[in-house]
Amino acid sequence: MPTTAIPFTDLARSRRSVRKFLPAPVPPADIRGVLEDAQTAPSNCNTQPWTVHVVSGAARDALSKELLQADEEGRFSYDFTFDYADFGEGTYLDRAHDHAATLYQAMGIPRSDRAARKAAARENLNFYGAPHVAFLFMPAFGDGVRAAGDIGMYAQNFLLSLTARGLDGIPQTMLGFYADTVREALGVSQDLKLLFGISFGTADQAAPANSFRMGRVPLEQSVVLHETPGVLDEQ
Repeated sequence: MPTTAIPFTDLARSRRSVRKFLPAPVPPADIRGVLEDAQTAPSNCNTQPWTVHVVSGAARDALSKELLQADEEGRFSYDFTFDYADFGEGTYLDRAHDHAATLYQAMGIPRSDRAARKAAARENLNFYGAPHVAFLFMPAFGDGVRAAGDIGMYAQNFLLSLTARGLDGIPQTMLGFYADTVREALGVSQDLKLLFGISFGTADQAAPANSFRMGRVPLEQSVVLHETPGVLDEQ
Protein backbone atom coordinates (compact mmCIF):
# COMPACT_ATOMS: atom_id res chain seq x y z
CA MET A 1 0.00 0.00 0.00
CA PRO A 2 1.14 3.61 -0.52
CA THR A 3 2.71 5.08 2.60
CA THR A 4 0.49 8.19 2.34
CA ALA A 5 -3.28 7.80 2.38
CA ILE A 6 -5.07 9.25 -0.65
CA PRO A 7 -8.17 11.34 0.11
CA PHE A 8 -11.23 9.51 -1.18
CA THR A 9 -12.25 12.39 -3.45
CA ASP A 10 -8.86 12.28 -5.17
CA LEU A 11 -8.95 8.50 -5.34
CA ALA A 12 -12.40 8.31 -6.94
CA ARG A 13 -11.75 11.12 -9.39
CA SER A 14 -8.33 9.88 -10.49
CA ARG A 15 -9.46 6.36 -11.33
CA ARG A 16 -9.60 5.67 -15.06
CA SER A 17 -9.99 2.76 -17.44
CA VAL A 18 -6.66 1.74 -18.97
CA ARG A 19 -6.36 0.17 -22.42
CA LYS A 20 -2.64 -0.63 -22.54
CA PHE A 21 -0.66 -2.21 -19.71
CA LEU A 22 2.96 -2.97 -18.98
CA PRO A 23 3.70 -6.72 -18.70
CA ALA A 24 5.21 -6.65 -15.19
CA PRO A 25 3.11 -8.75 -12.77
CA VAL A 26 1.52 -7.27 -9.67
CA PRO A 27 3.04 -8.46 -6.36
CA PRO A 28 0.91 -11.18 -4.73
CA ALA A 29 0.45 -9.09 -1.57
CA ASP A 30 -1.13 -6.30 -3.61
CA ILE A 31 -3.47 -8.71 -5.42
CA ARG A 32 -4.55 -10.12 -2.07
CA GLY A 33 -5.06 -6.63 -0.69
CA VAL A 34 -7.25 -5.64 -3.65
CA LEU A 35 -9.34 -8.78 -3.22
CA GLU A 36 -9.71 -8.14 0.51
CA ASP A 37 -10.82 -4.56 -0.16
CA ALA A 38 -13.29 -5.71 -2.80
CA GLN A 39 -14.69 -8.30 -0.39
CA THR A 40 -15.95 -5.53 1.91
CA ALA A 41 -18.57 -4.45 -0.66
CA PRO A 42 -22.20 -4.41 0.48
CA SER A 43 -24.66 -6.92 -0.96
CA ASN A 44 -28.35 -7.66 -0.84
CA CYS A 45 -29.09 -9.65 2.36
CA ASN A 46 -25.30 -10.09 2.67
CA THR A 47 -25.45 -12.80 0.00
CA GLN A 48 -22.00 -11.80 -1.33
CA PRO A 49 -22.92 -13.32 -4.71
CA TRP A 50 -19.53 -12.89 -6.37
CA THR A 51 -17.22 -15.71 -7.40
CA VAL A 52 -14.00 -14.29 -8.79
CA HIS A 53 -11.39 -16.11 -10.89
CA VAL A 54 -8.02 -14.35 -11.15
CA VAL A 55 -5.97 -15.53 -14.12
CA SER A 56 -2.26 -14.86 -14.62
CA GLY A 57 0.85 -16.25 -16.30
CA ALA A 58 0.54 -19.19 -18.68
CA ALA A 59 -3.16 -19.63 -17.84
CA ARG A 60 -3.77 -16.02 -18.83
CA ASP A 61 -1.96 -16.50 -22.15
CA ALA A 62 -3.81 -19.72 -22.94
CA LEU A 63 -7.19 -18.15 -22.16
CA SER A 64 -6.43 -15.13 -24.34
CA LYS A 65 -5.64 -17.49 -27.21
CA GLU A 66 -8.94 -19.34 -26.69
CA LEU A 67 -10.91 -16.09 -26.61
CA LEU A 68 -9.30 -14.74 -29.76
CA GLN A 69 -10.06 -18.04 -31.52
CA ALA A 70 -13.68 -17.95 -30.34
CA ASP A 71 -14.01 -14.41 -31.65
CA GLU A 72 -12.50 -15.33 -35.00
CA GLU A 73 -14.95 -18.20 -35.35
CA GLY A 74 -17.92 -16.16 -34.17
CA ARG A 75 -18.52 -18.41 -31.15
CA PHE A 76 -20.33 -15.92 -28.96
CA SER A 77 -21.96 -17.17 -25.76
CA TYR A 78 -23.68 -14.42 -23.81
CA ASP A 79 -25.03 -14.97 -20.31
CA PHE A 80 -26.47 -11.45 -20.47
CA THR A 81 -27.63 -9.57 -23.54
CA PHE A 82 -25.72 -6.68 -25.06
CA ASP A 83 -26.91 -4.66 -28.03
CA TYR A 84 -26.28 -1.00 -28.82
CA ALA A 85 -29.86 -0.87 -30.08
CA ASP A 86 -31.01 -1.34 -26.47
CA PHE A 87 -29.63 2.12 -25.67
CA GLY A 88 -32.40 3.60 -27.82
CA GLU A 89 -32.07 6.81 -29.80
CA GLY A 90 -30.74 9.82 -27.98
CA THR A 91 -28.87 10.31 -24.72
CA TYR A 92 -27.37 6.89 -23.95
CA LEU A 93 -26.50 5.98 -27.52
CA ASP A 94 -24.98 9.43 -28.03
CA ARG A 95 -22.74 8.92 -25.01
CA ALA A 96 -21.63 5.52 -26.29
CA HIS A 97 -20.82 6.99 -29.71
CA ASP A 98 -18.94 9.91 -28.14
CA HIS A 99 -16.87 7.46 -26.10
CA ALA A 100 -15.93 5.42 -29.18
CA ALA A 101 -15.10 8.53 -31.19
CA THR A 102 -12.86 9.89 -28.42
CA LEU A 103 -11.03 6.59 -28.01
CA TYR A 104 -10.38 6.02 -31.69
CA GLN A 105 -9.33 9.62 -32.21
CA ALA A 106 -6.76 9.26 -29.43
CA MET A 107 -5.48 6.09 -31.09
CA GLY A 108 -5.32 7.75 -34.51
CA ILE A 109 -7.89 5.39 -36.06
CA PRO A 110 -10.25 7.06 -38.55
CA ARG A 111 -13.95 6.21 -38.53
CA SER A 112 -13.64 4.67 -42.01
CA ASP A 113 -10.93 2.15 -40.98
CA ARG A 114 -13.11 -0.75 -39.88
CA ALA A 115 -10.23 -3.22 -39.86
CA ALA A 116 -8.24 -1.08 -37.41
CA ARG A 117 -11.30 -0.61 -35.21
CA LYS A 118 -11.89 -4.35 -35.12
CA ALA A 119 -8.25 -4.98 -34.24
CA ALA A 120 -8.49 -2.43 -31.43
CA ALA A 121 -11.64 -4.11 -30.09
CA ARG A 122 -9.95 -7.52 -30.16
CA GLU A 123 -7.30 -6.16 -27.77
CA ASN A 124 -9.99 -6.69 -25.14
CA LEU A 125 -9.37 -10.40 -25.60
CA ASN A 126 -5.65 -9.96 -25.02
CA PHE A 127 -6.61 -8.11 -21.82
CA TYR A 128 -4.87 -5.04 -23.27
CA GLY A 129 -1.56 -6.64 -22.38
CA ALA A 130 -2.36 -6.72 -18.64
CA PRO A 131 -0.58 -9.46 -16.68
CA HIS A 132 -3.75 -10.34 -14.74
CA VAL A 133 -7.49 -10.54 -15.33
CA ALA A 134 -10.29 -11.14 -12.83
CA PHE A 135 -13.52 -12.74 -14.08
CA LEU A 136 -16.62 -11.87 -12.05
CA PHE A 137 -19.23 -14.62 -11.93
CA MET A 138 -22.64 -14.54 -10.26
CA PRO A 139 -25.41 -17.03 -9.47
CA ALA A 140 -28.73 -16.84 -11.30
CA PHE A 141 -30.94 -15.26 -8.61
CA GLY A 142 -34.33 -14.30 -10.09
CA ASP A 143 -33.84 -11.82 -12.90
CA GLY A 144 -30.23 -11.29 -11.84
CA VAL A 145 -30.52 -7.54 -11.36
CA ARG A 146 -29.81 -7.44 -7.63
CA ALA A 147 -26.85 -9.81 -7.83
CA ALA A 148 -25.45 -7.83 -10.76
CA GLY A 149 -25.81 -4.63 -8.75
CA ASP A 150 -23.91 -6.24 -5.87
CA ILE A 151 -21.12 -7.25 -8.23
CA GLY A 152 -20.98 -3.69 -9.55
CA MET A 153 -20.25 -2.50 -6.01
CA TYR A 154 -17.63 -5.25 -5.60
CA ALA A 155 -16.00 -4.19 -8.85
CA GLN A 156 -15.87 -0.53 -7.85
CA ASN A 157 -14.11 -1.48 -4.61
CA PHE A 158 -11.70 -3.59 -6.68
CA LEU A 159 -10.95 -0.74 -9.08
CA LEU A 160 -10.52 1.90 -6.38
CA SER A 161 -8.22 -0.41 -4.43
CA LEU A 162 -6.06 -0.76 -7.53
CA THR A 163 -5.90 3.02 -7.87
CA ALA A 164 -4.96 3.43 -4.19
CA ARG A 165 -2.00 1.08 -4.77
CA GLY A 166 -0.74 2.93 -7.85
CA LEU A 167 -2.16 0.22 -10.12
CA ASP A 168 -4.72 0.32 -12.92
CA GLY A 169 -7.62 -1.68 -14.27
CA ILE A 170 -10.44 -1.72 -16.77
CA PRO A 171 -13.86 -3.41 -16.49
CA GLN A 172 -14.59 -5.19 -19.80
CA THR A 173 -18.10 -6.07 -20.90
CA MET A 174 -16.69 -7.78 -24.00
CA LEU A 175 -15.14 -10.56 -21.95
CA GLY A 176 -18.67 -11.63 -21.07
CA PHE A 177 -19.47 -12.26 -24.74
CA TYR A 178 -17.59 -15.59 -24.53
CA ALA A 179 -18.91 -16.99 -21.26
CA ASP A 180 -18.82 -20.64 -22.31
CA THR A 181 -15.22 -20.32 -23.51
CA VAL A 182 -14.17 -18.80 -20.18
CA ARG A 183 -16.11 -21.35 -18.10
CA GLU A 184 -14.61 -24.27 -20.01
CA ALA A 185 -11.07 -22.92 -19.74
CA LEU A 186 -11.36 -22.21 -16.01
CA GLY A 187 -13.50 -25.18 -14.99
CA VAL A 188 -16.44 -23.04 -13.86
CA SER A 189 -19.92 -24.50 -13.36
CA GLN A 190 -22.69 -23.56 -15.77
CA ASP A 191 -24.63 -22.39 -12.70
CA LEU A 192 -22.37 -19.36 -12.46
CA LYS A 193 -22.94 -16.60 -15.00
CA LEU A 194 -20.15 -14.37 -16.28
CA LEU A 195 -20.99 -10.69 -15.93
CA PHE A 196 -17.67 -9.14 -16.99
CA GLY A 197 -13.94 -9.17 -16.37
CA ILE A 198 -11.38 -6.69 -15.04
CA SER A 199 -7.91 -6.64 -16.56
CA PHE A 200 -5.36 -5.08 -14.23
CA GLY A 201 -1.72 -4.21 -13.77
CA THR A 202 0.33 -1.06 -14.40
CA ALA A 203 -0.65 1.37 -17.13
CA ASP A 204 1.65 2.03 -20.07
CA GLN A 205 1.62 5.81 -19.76
CA ALA A 206 3.11 6.28 -23.23
CA ALA A 207 0.30 4.45 -25.04
CA PRO A 208 -2.04 6.65 -27.13
CA ALA A 209 -5.03 4.67 -25.82
CA ASN A 210 -4.23 6.00 -22.34
CA SER A 211 -3.81 9.63 -23.39
CA PHE A 212 -7.40 10.75 -22.82
CA ARG A 213 -9.99 10.84 -20.06
CA MET A 214 -13.72 10.59 -20.59
CA GLY A 215 -15.79 13.28 -18.91
CA ARG A 216 -19.00 12.89 -16.95
CA VAL A 217 -22.27 14.72 -17.43
CA PRO A 218 -23.08 17.56 -15.00
CA LEU A 219 -24.99 16.62 -11.86
CA GLU A 220 -27.99 18.53 -13.14
CA GLN A 221 -28.40 15.89 -15.87
CA SER A 222 -28.46 12.91 -13.52
CA VAL A 223 -29.66 14.10 -10.10
CA VAL A 224 -33.13 15.27 -9.07
CA LEU A 225 -33.34 16.96 -5.67
CA HIS A 226 -36.45 16.99 -3.50
CA GLU A 227 -36.35 19.64 -0.76
CA THR A 228 -32.56 19.38 -0.68
CA PRO A 229 -31.59 23.02 -1.25
CA GLY A 230 -28.18 24.39 -2.10
CA VAL A 231 -26.64 21.21 -3.49
CA LEU A 232 -26.54 22.34 -7.11
CA ASP A 233 -25.74 25.97 -6.42
CA GLU A 234 -22.57 27.25 -8.02
CA GLN A 235 -19.59 26.59 -5.73
